[in-house]
Formats: sequence, C-alpha cells, structure tokens
Amino acid sequence: MINADSMSLFFSLLAALADLGIVVGVLMLLAPRLPEGIGRPLLELRALVAPASIWLAWLVAAVATFGSLYFSEAAHFLPCKMCWFQRIGMYPLALILGIAAFRRDLGVRVYAVPLAVLGSIVSSYHYLIEWFPQFESGSCDPTVPCTLIWFRRLGFMTLPYMALTGFVSIVVLLALPGRPRDDSGQESSSRPIPTGENLNDDPVPGPDPEHQLTR
Repeated sequence: MINADSMSLFFSLLAALADLGIVVGVLMLLAPRLPEGIGRPLLELRALVAPASIWLAWLVAAVATFGSLYFSEAAHFLPCKMCWFQRIGMYPLALILGIAAFRRDLGVRVYAVPLAVLGSIVSSYHYLIEWFPQFESGSCDPTVPCTLIWFRRLGFMTLPYMALTGFVSIVVLLALPGRPRDDSGQESSSRPIPTGENLNDDPVPGPDPEHQLTR
C-alpha cells in the first residue's frame, strides 16, 4: 500500500541515487585534470550525458516538484516558511527547464543555475537548523516550525536534504558542456576553422586590360 512511509523511503532512495550522480558529475567536470587512465573514461561518459543534461535537470526538478506536492497535499505535511522558499526555487525550474529542453536552449543555464544555487543555500540552512535548532533565527511560524522533522531516513535524509540534493544535481547537470569538448576541456566550436586553402578564395584582381592598352 502506498502511504507516506513508503513514499518517504522511495524518495530517499532516489536522493541517494542522485547523490551518487552528483559525485560522478563532479568527476566528469574534473576529468580533463585527472590522470588519463581515469579522465578519459569520464570524458567519454560526459560526452554521452552532456547532450541530455538539460532533460536530466528537468527530470530532477519535475520529480522534486511532484514529491513536494505529494508530501504536502497527500501526506498532509504542512510546509514551513523555509519549505516555501525552496518551492519558490524548485517549481519554476520544472517549467523553465522543460521548455529549455524542448527548445534545446543552452542559454537556460544563465538564469536556471542562479535559481538552483539560491535554492541550495536555503536548503542547506534549513537542513542545518534541523540538526541544530539553536541556529534558527525565529522568523518561522511557531505553529509550523522550520525545525520540525517529518521523517529522517537512513539516519540523515530529511525533506530539506532531498531538496538540497535536487538543487545541487541541477547545478552539476547544467554545468556539463552542451557541445563536445576536446581533451583539454575546451568546448569545441561548431564553425569550421579556415584552412590555408580557403583563406583567400576570392581571386586577386589583376591589372586592367583596358588600362594596359591605353598606356
């Protein structure tokens, strides 16, 4: 039977998988600086993942949005003030990244990454005050305190931790290059580099025959 307990376990396992993906993603970003034996397989993996990075980032945002709505609307976990701030960061990402993925718009990084970074900062603070309530500033509603822990899976996974995982996953995925890179880590250009044969394709004008005849 699907209930809040089973769903919390399900999303905790997804978060654990996303944590592993974050580690692999960071290694892919560092691949050009790693020894060749380690870096080359990571570069090859990055070349496979990078073209789908915006779709994957959208999938993370969509799953996080669905989970947030499930816990508040179906499980009746009342969202606190910090939860709402994190929703403000995550919900638009589900829409923005979906449109960008459909349009293949690499420029989405410019406005999606800052939103995800701000969301991760709020999630980090929220997760911190869950463990250390004395750091709570007192701005939260006493009836729905930000230090309230609805569940803690695997000894450390709570709702703010899952949100933090989602935001960081989006940042790492959007940091992957949209076009293939060479072994030095430089993003390759889609425009052909001129060669010596086509640098001077236009014929060099010679002397005017009429001018020669009138001399």
